[in-house]
Amino acid sequence: QVQLVESGGGLVQPGGSLRLSCAASGSISSIYVIGWYRRPPGKQRELAAIIFDDGSTKYADSVKGRFTISGDNAKSTVYLQMNSLKPEDTGFYFCHVTSRLGAFWGQGTQVTVSS
Repeated sequence: QVQLVESGGGLVQPGGSLRLSCAASGSISSIYVIGWYRRPPGKQRELAAIIFDDGSTKYADSVKGRFTISGDNAKSTVYLQMNSLKPEDTGFYFCHVTSRLGAFWGQGTQVTVSS
């Protein structure tokens, strides 16, 4: 099993920044992909960014150049640095891992971009 706890969400003005954290515990060595997903209001969940165990990353076109996903192995934590935030970035953000033991989701954290 892998447990995930997200933090760092909140209310920010357009153009502002937030950094989300996803702390993993449990069978961490089994993880090979970690991603940040988001669910905008009234819409389906979508992938924002993903990082593989080799350090490679992928981003949704809508966040490229503004969001950066990174990992700190010593802290078993993955971050999502979000800059130049837009109102359309508003949503519930979830951390997700794919591991040899299966797929796991965190409880999510709300991000609201509004003036």
